[in-house]
Amino acid sequence: MNPDACDPLAHTSMYQRAEEDSDDSDGHSGKAKRGHLCFDAAFETGNLGRVDLVGEFEYDLFLRPDTCNPRYRFWFNFTVDNVKQDQRVIFNIVNMNKSRNLFKDGMTPLVKSTSRPKWQRLPRCEVFYYKSPVHQNHYVLSFAFGFDKEDEVYQFALTFPYSYSKMQAYLNAVELKFPEAFERSTLGMSIQNRKLELITFDDVKKPDKMDPKNVIHMVVILARIHPGESPASYVVQGLIEFLAAANQPISKALREHVVFKIIPMLNPDGVFLGNNRCNVIGHDLNRSWNKLSQYTHPTLSAVMKMLKEYDNSSVDFVIDIHAHSSLTGTFIYGSTYDNVYRYERHLVFPKLFATKCEDFCQEHMMFNADDRKSGTARRYFVEALSDNVNTYTLEVSMCGYFLNGTNILTQYTEDGYMRIGRNLARTFLEYYRFTNILPIPPVDELRPRKGRPRTHRPRARSKTRSEVRVRPKTTRAYAPISYTDLSICYDSATSEDGSPVRYMYGQPGHAGYGGFRMRPLIHQDQFSLSNIQAARFSNLDFSSDFRLKMPKGKGGGGPAQEPKMPPIEMLNVPPKPHLTIIDFNQLTRGGLEEATSGKTIEREKEKIRRHTVKSSSRKA
Repeated sequence: MNPDACDPLAHTSMYQRAEEDSDDSDGHSGKAKRGHLCFDAAFETGNLGRVDLVGEFEYDLFLRPDTCNPRYRFWFNFTVDNVKQDQRVIFNIVNMNKSRNLFKDGMTPLVKSTSRPKWQRLPRCEVFYYKSPVHQNHYVLSFAFGFDKEDEVYQFALTFPYSYSKMQAYLNAVELKFPEAFERSTLGMSIQNRKLELITFDDVKKPDKMDPKNVIHMVVILARIHPGESPASYVVQGLIEFLAAANQPISKALREHVVFKIIPMLNPDGVFLGNNRCNVIGHDLNRSWNKLSQYTHPTLSAVMKMLKEYDNSSVDFVIDIHAHSSLTGTFIYGSTYDNVYRYERHLVFPKLFATKCEDFCQEHMMFNADDRKSGTARRYFVEALSDNVNTYTLEVSMCGYFLNGTNILTQYTEDGYMRIGRNLARTFLEYYRFTNILPIPPVDELRPRKGRPRTHRPRARSKTRSEVRVRPKTTRAYAPISYTDLSICYDSATSEDGSPVRYMYGQPGHAGYGGFRMRPLIHQDQFSLSNIQAARFSNLDFSSDFRLKMPKGKGGGGPAQEPKMPPIEMLNVPPKPHLTIIDFNQLTRGGLEEATSGKTIEREKEKIRRHTVKSSSRKA
């Protein structure tokens, strides 16, 4: 049997009309009339059993059960062609065996067409999941759809299909791109003679392998034991891509210290036939580990033989990857042990994995020793392998996950599933660093690089670089502002440059208070508050509490007594700064020089002098 199959959308239906046929077919030419839908599932991973036309635009669809096992009916994948433009129909899938599934929580079927090969989910408002009294109270999945293009072939599926041929094509492409990254071999053959592929990542140095004292650490990954759980294949693809990257430091460190054995498809026959859970003879392989047979379960027997070979010294993990049809998010199933230390060690990996995945759901994680699951890989390997092996079941939802703390459901895509595989590899890195198997890098390597990524070509730098002188290390100190001459007052006169004259007490020769001559001080304090209200200090009013009252003699006409020095705190008035006066009314084009010219400044000085004389006369 040739395992290769063409794209279902490129498949030509036997009922497809020829272009020269008209829409008025009389029914005797063997061609279907345009608008009479033609269903097809005769391709790899396809599944559809029967279609009944129950109304003018309504169809009842019956799923084909798994081969040799009528119990399982959930996976569907089929194409529709020979449609009319803008034709609207209703599809009812009436014989699903699982009443509890994610269609109640918002999952919808996928659709794509010939000209739009990317999978898209149907709008939730067009999908209904309910009990139908017409169909013996069975749950029915109904969805409405409108065909917008006439010459298109439309494909509908439960979730993203991943066929056996797609896996072979992907492994061939990766092998050509990274020929030295991994080793590809055939572990065994299925009942229908399809290959059981084994991918090995092993860059551990040979001297370390030859030394019996050195323990070789090994991780075994199993996937796709149930054919209908196709998201598991995307998780494995993301893991393989991450480990195969040659320039990735994480994958390089993992390959040099840990051996990875990946079996991407445990049930190739069931995948090819489009089954939901069983192989070609109707056995659920994830309930058959405890009753292996070389004839009915050849793939499981080959895996068990490999695990027994490496079990004594090197196997650390066995992880079985599945897709869950009734729960959201990503979570892990584990086992319970009587040995407390083994159980605590068993909890480390799920906790590390939860920190790496934003879609990890703690509520759905479970650890048990259920006897009903004794035939699963997770429970069987606990008894069959040594105590050093940690066995888990990694579950990913077929639908999506809820963001932390919200009710927003985010639907998974192909890349979303592959991201889980990459996060799985990062968790292995953290685990082996935590257990001191991998060296912890320096702090500088752990810090993220600042700046934007170098997505463009940098400019060429000159080879001759000027010497950069090292700036001398000096202590930073603020410039002190000294207020030693606090005994000051203001005279009504102004200095030659237009600013008020500042005098200091205690200078002889000035006819001021106490017969002391006041010496003008040119220095101004530019940091004082008077810079903001300089105009208010052009003439101080001493009629308030700051006014120096001169005591008079008896009779009012006697000579005045020599006044005492006023307290310093009474005269602590900030000086008026020196300002250059600019007439902004003259600031026209080219008028800045005219505004700052000497004539304008002299004119403003004269205004200030007149205003000062008027104020002095009013006070007198």
